[in-house]
Amino acid sequence: MQKEGDSKKVRNAANRGVEGTGSEAENLFLRALALSRMGDNRAAINLLRQATAVAPSFADAVEAEGEVLDMSGDSAAARGRYEEARQLRQKGRAGAPDRHFVLRQIGSHTAEIVSYTRVLKSLKKYALPNLARGNAYLADRQPELALADYERTLKLHPGSLDALALKAEALSALGKYAAAIEDLDKVIAANPKSSDSLSARGIAHMALGHVDQANTDWRRQLELLGGRPAASAYVALRLADYELALPNLETMVRNDRRDPYWELYLRTAQLRLGKAPSAMQSAVGDEWVASLLALQSKSASQEDVMARANTAGRRAEALFQLGVASHASDRNAARAYWQQVLDLGQPTLVEHAAARNELSRSAS
Repeated sequence: MQKEGDSKKVRNAANRGVEGTGSEAENLFLRALALSRMGDNRAAINLLRQATAVAPSFADAVEAEGEVLDMSGDSAAARGRYEEARQLRQKGRAGAPDRHFVLRQIGSHTAEIVSYTRVLKSLKKYALPNLARGNAYLADRQPELALADYERTLKLHPGSLDALALKAEALSALGKYAAAIEDLDKVIAANPKSSDSLSARGIAHMALGHVDQANTDWRRQLELLGGRPAASAYVALRLADYELALPNLETMVRNDRRDPYWELYLRTAQLRLGKAPSAMQSAVGDEWVASLLALQSKSASQEDVMARANTAGRRAEALFQLGVASHASDRNAARAYWQQVLDLGQPTLVEHAAARNELSRSAS
């Protein structure tokens, strides 16, 4: 049995050897990994449980506890934690299907970041680990750290179009849209069929109010997608081209019952085209989307929905739907709602691009 003094030394060493990643849950997770490597499984499990108490959906911490339990010989408890981690990951919603695969990832990527950081201690002069860790940072919504890794990658491999495109994504996430466009211009000049780069450049252009340039990129992206319904539906929605979006949304409602946003966006397209919204095709498991669908069907009030909109993104989504609901009877009110979407919503949101296109058309 480990003596109390030895256990304290292990914990102190673990605390010194861990770099915090920002959140309390992630710091607890990192300390737990360090303690587990040093053999203090009991303390590691304790910290992992603290991490999941702070962040109940932190699947990496749940899975790590399963691994430590496995190493401790408690395979039955480990299986339970593995299953819980699997279910948590299934609940997450992936990023927009028309974006780069790195930005479609869900959940925390702390474990990946830790693994690549270890690799880089001995392989600093290799581009691939830097690129991989940058991707993990970008997927984890830490663009500043991702940018540093992509810049290191480009110093080691200056001709990497992948690194340059992802560097542009990080710049865009930091609000540096002009710099992002400059890098994306180089990527697209070298590879005109880069669908992901056209998507990214379109978003950066739209963030700067360059509506025509953004739409040109997205129209070209649509050609390259070859009719893939999920990605094509999102691009068409960004363009506010509801006729084009409609058949793709109908396909996705039939094919993907897990994501209730397909139902929401299908009914949005139908409303904007003056068609009667279709009957519900799937059970809505997301309370927020259910409230937006209720707003569409006029069974929930604006006040009720806005009270539930607890993030800027959700407020932007709700305001966009209020614009859709108002358009047929009061176009000035619709414009006012859509202008608020631009004020609140991130340019990566489908609703941001759609609102800007709606406003651009109504002004012409």
